Amino acid sequence: MIESFFEFFSFQDPNVRYVVAGTILLGISAGVLGCFAVLRQRALLGDAVAHAVLPGVCLAFIVVGDKNPFALLVGAIIFGWTSIIVMDYVIQNSKISPDASIGMVLSVFFGLGVLLLTFIQSSGNVNQSGLDAFLFGQAASLVPLDVMVFGTLSVLIVITVALTFKELMLVSFDTGFATAIGYPVKKLEFLIATLLVLTITVGIQAVGIVLMASMLIIPASAARYWTTSLFYMLIIAGGVGAFSGVTGSFVSYLAPSMPTGPWMVLSALGVFILSFLFAPKRGELARFLDHRVNRKTIEDENILKTLFLLEEKDERKHRSRSLGEILKRRRMQEPVVKKGLKRLIEQRKVEKYEGSPDMYLLTEEGRNRAKRIVRVHRLWELYLTDQVQIAGDHVHDDAESMEHLITPEIEAQLTAVLENPKADPHNKTIPQ
Repeated sequence: MIESFFEFFSFQDPNVRYVVAGTILLGISAGVLGCFAVLRQRALLGDAVAHAVLPGVCLAFIVVGDKNPFALLVGAIIFGWTSIIVMDYVIQNSKISPDASIGMVLSVFFGLGVLLLTFIQSSGNVNQSGLDAFLFGQAASLVPLDVMVFGTLSVLIVITVALTFKELMLVSFDTGFATAIGYPVKKLEFLIATLLVLTITVGIQAVGIVLMASMLIIPASAARYWTTSLFYMLIIAGGVGAFSGVTGSFVSYLAPSMPTGPWMVLSALGVFILSFLFAPKRGELARFLDHRVNRKTIEDENILKTLFLLEEKDERKHRSRSLGEILKRRRMQEPVVKKGLKRLIEQRKVEKYEGSPDMYLLTEEGRNRAKRIVRVHRLWELYLTDQVQIAGDHVHDDAESMEHLITPEIEAQLTAVLENPKADPHNKTIPQ
């Protein structure tokens, strides 16, 4: 294993160099273009185009009589573009939904391609050997001419994206605004579609028609978990694509019977799963931890609020309260309240007096925190009744949720809109 690792990454074998170069360039271009497809919610378009290029490849072979990469490239591009035109025409001139249009084009074009491929295989042309590799990919069949042609296209795709980055970003996020400020939206959409077709054409020999859509979608989807910046998303997606290319090539080198394309997809999927689970802020683990922290914060604030309302009710500010009084005032599970009180004591927002039963009292810091929670709750109730015209007996539950979300900036706006009110809709004093 170790010996094979060093042999592979020494790149002394010319075939290894061609395969690695081709898959890396494919991975980068597919990852970069996939970002725009994913952001524009047109990921399935790539799947349809990938399947639609098969008849173009087959017709080009029939015309030329050989697997000339330039001829196959032209045939694939023509049919890829034709599929996009047909899909757009069907969507705009019929009642068929976009997803149905994509499904129709994918199945019809791919069916035509399979028929042509079957015809070629039965024609007796000795040059047709390996043409069926376009279905599932065969990176090991890449020769220097293939790498040169497809590599040049990949570089041109990346350069084009870099030069038109600002325009493509604006069209991807806000087409309406781009149109309003005079951007040539139709031309930019034409450019994106052209780059998508070129990217798919680049990848079909290495990854195959069936799996090419995965190389567009998975690296971009993985990158989306790591950043909110399109610039860094493009870099990460390109890196994931390149990594999957190297990994797929290495697995095929270790086990020649293993195809490169599927292993590229599985490698990208592995990165996606890691991103889905462990990416900071957006990963499932980070979301779980954030949810846990938010839940504890809400529980603590509810306990502080309950202690403050008990003080407000009997107007005895410095009277300590028992656990039973808290539970009677607020319906919460006893273990939850006990854990919350323990946290609040550690935060010095509540003082505990040992006894039978134990008693609890707000500190000045805890009382100020509780006072603000009650204040924003009552401000929001008043806003709903005064500005939104909702009945007073229907606003409590909504305010219960909003009191934990209202920021100081929103609080200031509410105060200004309501002209610094003194009482809520139920004539309860709004703490100042």
